[in-house]
Amino acid sequence: MFFFFVGGLEQQAKQVLKSGFGRCIACGSPADLVEYEKVLKLFFVPVWRWPGKEPMMRCQDCNLFFPQSISTPVDRDAFGANLRCHYCARNVDPSFRFCPFCGSTL
Repeated sequence: MFFFFVGGLEQQAKQVLKSGFGRCIACGSPADLVEYEKVLKLFFVPVWRWPGKEPMMRCQDCNLFFPQSISTPVDRDAFGANLRCHYCARNVDPSFRFCPFCGSTL
């Protein structure tokens, strides 16, 4: 008998605690401090969820989850000049929460 199993375990952001709290360790983009949950999926259907132990950082661009202890804090003055929308890639004022060109969340 042959059995083919498709499943996996992934992390999903449950709630954003602080937006733009640090920087991603992989791409340098802003990262949010989030509460997360682990999700067991069988055949791409969520079967079981359980909460993470402590809040983690999640990159806004590449969706990488990493511990808060290895993130560097964001210097708003230095980082603000390089802030770009990740959908339309245009320069955006760092005080905006939404892109004025395409309307996406920053």
